[in-house]
Amino acid sequence: MNIDQASKIILKPYITEKTFAMVENESKICFIVDRSASKPEIADAVNTLYKEKVTNVNTARTIYGKKAFVQFENTEKARDLATKIGML
Repeated sequence: MNIDQASKIILKPYITEKTFAMVENESKICFIVDRSASKPEIADAVNTLYKEKVTNVNTARTIYGKKAFVQFENTEKARDLATKIGML
């Protein structure tokens, strides 16, 4: 997957108080993603864009679009990525 394809899948980070706490407590970051994206595509896109290994992806459809809760190996990696993308 190239960067252009990954950018079409991962639209933007979703930032609320709850998702902010998820970074520290569960090593997860929430993204708004393309409605047709599958879990393996989302994991591959995060790996392509941010060079971080994804351990799990959960998705939910909401009025804001499709959310992907992406879990990383440990809290430090999630915190570093959240800082890199401007969440923290």
